Amino acid sequence: MRREALLAGAAGAVVVLLAGVAALAPGIAATPQDERVRPSDTEIRDTAFTAERVGGETVTLNVTTLLEHRGGPASNVTVAYRMVDADTGLIVDRATRSLEDIEGDREVETATTLTVERDGDYELYTFLYADGRRIDTARSGIRGTENLSPGYAESSVDFHQFAGARNVPAVQYGIESVTDGEARVSVTAYLTNGGDEPAGDLELQLIARQADSNIVADSARVDVGEVRPGRSATPSTELTVPDNYTYYLDAVLWKDGVIVGSTRAVADLNPRRQAGPNTTEVDLDSGEFGADTDEPRAEDTPREEPEATVAESGGQPGFGVTVAAVASVAAVLLTRRWSA
Repeated sequence: MRREALLAGAAGAVVVLLAGVAALAPGIAATPQDERVRPSDTEIRDTAFTAERVGGETVTLNVTTLLEHRGGPASNVTVAYRMVDADTGLIVDRATRSLEDIEGDREVETATTLTVERDGDYELYTFLYADGRRIDTARSGIRGTENLSPGYAESSVDFHQFAGARNVPAVQYGIESVTDGEARVSVTAYLTNGGDEPAGDLELQLIARQADSNIVADSARVDVGEVRPGRSATPSTELTVPDNYTYYLDAVLWKDGVIVGSTRAVADLNPRRQAGPNTTEVDLDSGEFGADTDEPRAEDTPREEPEATVAESGGQPGFGVTVAAVASVAAVLLTRRWSA
């Protein structure tokens, strides 16, 4: 009987002890599945960049950050961005994004825009805050912004690349006629629209440049017109140049007053000469490459000779009476000397 009383008293003491522990630490008795007591864990998983707008001097980047959340709710979540110049360490742009409370195990995406100059390298620092306390930090590098093409300098139309024929130029020419030392050359460019939309507002400039001197012999512009997706266009024009020279045919593609493409081909109207850096010197009359004018050139204009002055006494042209008299006296003196 006494033994049973002792056991009952010990069991009661254990119950009282457990009740006291539960009262002092209520979380110990909570079920593991109770989300209200699970700690919140939020971290930065990834950062991605896209060029939203490319200008002549600056680039606006779209920065997308992926957060991963686990555990209990996270409140007052804030993402702060700081773009730093990699060379100077100076802050060039910054932004802050506030998020709603995050609950449940899931990924959350947030985005912002930052603007940097096109000619530098940068480091992006991303800071994650919850309830005013920083809980994670990430760093990403940005390189090669100078290789981005400005939006105004982009076009889906470019000079055609002939498959399997690397030496075939996108600019070709033919000689229409040769008259009085001038060659009339027909020049054609091959363009292809590699985009998904029609392209228009394009103009092609063709320039004939003498290879040895870089003198522009002739140039012309021609409208390209609209080029449908996946289609090619062959704008052409005629240039008139002095014959018996080698020329570079420069083709420049313009869009709304901006150059969006260029290429070069060689027109050899004198096969005996070579176009390139190792050319031999040739006789070049730069007057042959001058602009057309109605005024006669200096060599075509007869020179007026000054009228000779003839003395009334019948002396030589250009000499006066005094000079003639001196010459006569000198002749008499010489005659007397030879006679003596």
